[in-house]
Amino acid sequence: MLQILHTLSLQFPKRKVMKIVFVFLMPLFMYAQSISLQILGSGGPEFSERASSSYIIWVDGKARVLVDVGGGSFLRFTQSGAKIEDLKVLALTHLHIDHSADLPQFMKAGYFTNRRELLPILGTTSRGDFPDIYDYLERLFGRHGAYAYMHDILTSQTDSFQIQAILRDQKLRTMQIDDIKINTVGVHHGNIPAIAYAFEIAGKKIVFTGDTSANRDVLIALAKDADYLIAHHAVPEHVGEFAKKLHMTPKRIGEVAKAANVKHLILSHRMNRTLNLEKESEARIRENFKNEIVWAEDLLKIEF
Repeated sequence: MLQILHTLSLQFPKRKVMKIVFVFLMPLFMYAQSISLQILGSGGPEFSERASSSYIIWVDGKARVLVDVGGGSFLRFTQSGAKIEDLKVLALTHLHIDHSADLPQFMKAGYFTNRRELLPILGTTSRGDFPDIYDYLERLFGRHGAYAYMHDILTSQTDSFQIQAILRDQKLRTMQIDDIKINTVGVHHGNIPAIAYAFEIAGKKIVFTGDTSANRDVLIALAKDADYLIAHHAVPEHVGEFAKKLHMTPKRIGEVAKAANVKHLILSHRMNRTLNLEKESEARIRENFKNEIVWAEDLLKIEF
């Protein structure tokens, strides 16, 4: 960098040099952040040594994004060294137990920390037995909720920190939280309202499919040119039709990853019915997708 500035100073006036630095070199500094992705939970809703679905995006050594909080994620979060004080957003793909069960534990433990900043919690619309994110938090922490003794966490008068529900509908939507760009879209997961997330931070794009059959191409559009796509390997290739309405088969995962031009594919949500079938599943994925495939493990951390 010093050599570049020296060369420029020999060819241009000082004012011109500063303008060149600002226009052409400042973007390099803007993206000079260290990004990493950590798997907290790589399992599903079964009895397992794996925690259920949960992921962290780290920026410059701080846990900034938490996606899903399935059973066991609270323990893994602690083991990872992450701090709830550093989170900018908590995102829920849907409200199945293995994606959301530890939320009350996170909120209660947060009371004993120094966090005072409002925490946005992103979630889905309602359908059938599933509430929307507003109603979900009210059922947990409202005055008539399961944990009514924590009702103040829904207000700015809390002794802890306030949480704020932000609803993401099924359309392709974009929002910004600090320096984090968040794109969301509704995905098919049977009759369960579910959304996929794309986070763009410091020039990197990380996409979480959540649970989905990906029977529409909206996921491909969301994941276009992603650096990392975290997909759920919850079913083997030859599975019943009901399960196919909930989850992508390995072949479909490969089709989506190829069509979206994904650089790296991470396979998570590993269930008993897919364990020990990794070679078979990877072969089906490889029919379409040729780039790197990583099999998720609890606490696996990937540096970008």
